Amino acid sequence: MATGGYRNGVHKAPNLRTSSSFKSKLPPSNVRRSTPASLAAAADSVSGRVRVAVRLRPRNAEELVADADFADCVELQPELKRLKLRKNNWDSDTYEFDEVLTEFASQKRVYEVVAKPVVESVLDGYNGTVMAYGQTGTGKTYTLGRLGDEDTSARGIMVRSMEDILANISPETDSISVSYLQLYMETIQDLLNPANDNISIVEDQKTGDVSLPGATVLEIRDQQSFVELLRLGEAHRIAANTKLNTESSRSHALLMVHVKRSVSGRDDEYPLETQNRSNLVGNLRPPMLRKGKLIVVDLAGSERIHKSGSEGHMLEEAKSINLSLSALGKCINALAENSSHVPVRDSKLTRLLKDSFGGTSRTSLIVTIGPSPRHRAETASTILFGQRAMKVENMLKIKEEFDYKSLSKRLEIEIDKLIAENERQQKVYENEIERIRLEAQKRVAEAERNYVEVLEEEKMKCQMDYMESIKKLEEKWTVNQQKHAINGEVHTRAVNEEVAELKTMLQNETRLRKAAEEEIQNLKAQLLKFSKMELAGGSTDCLSLPEVLEEESRQKKKLEEEVRVLRSQLAQLSIEANQARSYPDNGNSGNPLLGLDCFTPLNHLRSRDGSNGERASITNLHEQVGLQKILSLLESEDANVRIHAVKVVANLAAEEANQEKIVEAGGLTSLLMLLRRYEDETIRRIAAGAIANLAMNESNQELIMAQGGICLLAMTAADAEDPQTLRMVAGAIANLCGNDKLQTRLRSEGGIKALLGMVRCRHPDVLSQVARGIANFAKCESRASTQGSREGRSLLIEDGALPWIVQNANNEASLIRRHVELALCHLAQHEVNAKDMISGGALWELVRISRDCSREDIRALARRTLTSSSTFQAEMRRLRIEV
Repeated sequence: MATGGYRNGVHKAPNLRTSSSFKSKLPPSNVRRSTPASLAAAADSVSGRVRVAVRLRPRNAEELVADADFADCVELQPELKRLKLRKNNWDSDTYEFDEVLTEFASQKRVYEVVAKPVVESVLDGYNGTVMAYGQTGTGKTYTLGRLGDEDTSARGIMVRSMEDILANISPETDSISVSYLQLYMETIQDLLNPANDNISIVEDQKTGDVSLPGATVLEIRDQQSFVELLRLGEAHRIAANTKLNTESSRSHALLMVHVKRSVSGRDDEYPLETQNRSNLVGNLRPPMLRKGKLIVVDLAGSERIHKSGSEGHMLEEAKSINLSLSALGKCINALAENSSHVPVRDSKLTRLLKDSFGGTSRTSLIVTIGPSPRHRAETASTILFGQRAMKVENMLKIKEEFDYKSLSKRLEIEIDKLIAENERQQKVYENEIERIRLEAQKRVAEAERNYVEVLEEEKMKCQMDYMESIKKLEEKWTVNQQKHAINGEVHTRAVNEEVAELKTMLQNETRLRKAAEEEIQNLKAQLLKFSKMELAGGSTDCLSLPEVLEEESRQKKKLEEEVRVLRSQLAQLSIEANQARSYPDNGNSGNPLLGLDCFTPLNHLRSRDGSNGERASITNLHEQVGLQKILSLLESEDANVRIHAVKVVANLAAEEANQEKIVEAGGLTSLLMLLRRYEDETIRRIAAGAIANLAMNESNQELIMAQGGICLLAMTAADAEDPQTLRMVAGAIANLCGNDKLQTRLRSEGGIKALLGMVRCRHPDVLSQVARGIANFAKCESRASTQGSREGRSLLIEDGALPWIVQNANNEASLIRRHVELALCHLAQHEVNAKDMISGGALWELVRISRDCSREDIRALARRTLTSSSTFQAEMRRLRIEV
């Protein structure tokens, strides 16, 4: 017939009727945004109908030959979004869909009308599903999973959706994770890890949400890694050659994309209680976290056995595919008819798609059909499936929550910054106090020197005046003695009394001068005490020092005034004596100033040597005081004395020349005693540091172990919270880990557990020492295994260290990363550890180290380890990894 030669032409019939399957196009649902305050409320759920699009595949080579004389069984009216299914040359059924895509529709247009609205909803925090349904060989996999390696315009929905997601997220605050699965013969298998071939479905009893905790989840950072992931998954997907399709998928493929986005919420979106609580911590509000999940489902094609030619195992596969698709159709029929019972448990496929049909997901379905009239029955079944799916209503619900984990991380960073700033300010303050103390010492020393010089000058001046006065008095006395030889006896007693009075006054002056000298000695003692005072009290004494100096100046002036008065009185008495004396005196009166030795030089006021003010070095102190005396101070009752003594021992232990002397004198035993007896954080920190210095010597390491040192260090690590104390303890254990003879005892006495327990601190210095200890231990194990003195799994792996090692293999701190990379390489050198390392994810880190490590020697060691291990080689061949 002439009319049969037209393809997709308009076939007019005189009695064209509208099928009962014709339905009006429903208006799109407007999804309103929910606020964080009402996130848990039922009012957040809004209606969203399943959107269905139909896509026609062009004729293939076989159909061009076999159906050359027949018209297509379908006629598309894309401008009206209608489809006519011919029954015969006179009659056809008309169906309306949300979108009608001809065989000429591009992949880009298919994505924009079918999947892009769903992807946008996922970015807004909703769940979304894009699913392809149709007869085998009608282009489902082409529509969804085409990678576009040869032709970029042929990229499918999976690739294009990831491009849109990556373009609309921030790598710093958002994250994307992907799982790729297949449902084969009612068994869920992991396409990214084929060894994981029986994944269980876990259903939340409260919410009814379905999850797959056993599936592999990989983080996606760029488009290229996602395409490689899809290529890896497609390589593991099961396909077969049938009469209808040379590469017929024998399993349902599910791509799950989890998107977490941080959004900045407005003040009115937060509950009042949350705002008030946030104001108390400096307006640090927790960011909002939107969690969206996109599921792209490439269903296996429905087929009729007599047409596909399936037999044997392929026949069983076809039965399983048709049963699961039948179960899906029953669920959609029940939802479309608002049935009270929906048989979602009839198949694992319906359980996995529970949220996509009748749940909270925004769902788009694309049904693919072929034009051949030979498959009209299958095409009609596919169209009716799509029509029923259009009746299913979902209740969309946004997934938003407060990102307290991100806020906690930000607060930790802020606290670390404040701690660092406080330490810097404390250091500046201490430096300023030290500068003030040194300047005060300098000024006091200068004032003391000036005062001594003034006193020396005054003393010399007084002595000269004294000698001159004595000389003049002796001359006058001689003259008067000659003139008044006769009358001298009468006035001798009066003169003697006056001279005695004068001597008494001079003795009083002498006492005053001695008091002044004692006061100067007290001042010196105060200055010496000041130089030894702590910084906390230094400022107060500096403030009182000017007052002391001022008081001394007043006392000096007072003494000078009294000296002048005494001199005037002495001159007056001398004049009177010359006038009254007429004859020589007897006895001791011949020298009236006998015994006035108060003006002798003050030798004890000489300035002190400047070197006494400087602190002797630790070595000189050790030589002068004696090591045994210093060690005895470790048992002092005074806490300050103990602290200073253990500081001296720690400084001595830092020099290798002193370590043997310290151990021989019992210093190691005393340090371990401090760890055992005292709970003072400062003493424990310094003692642990001293033990760490001693532990650098191999002979000392065995002594430490013999005296129970590792148990004491483990207990200290368990009790301590100060990062510096933990760093010292970790350093000591790390040094012990480098001794081949102590491996078993270290583990049995809790050394490895203590080392791993200190990672709770998270301080970079502590983590660096922990990583160093693990690297030392792994190196010793590797050496013992190579020499044949050790067999079996690594003690580190048995104690659970491998997850932490893998987690920190790419740590931002270069020192931590280098130690962890060395530990991984040493562990991998022993073949018995290979399986544990593969299951723990260490293989990927070893591959990364062999490629990206900044140090050539570590890269070479990683490559040599990977190539020498048969287990690693087999796994890399399976995963198609090349080193």
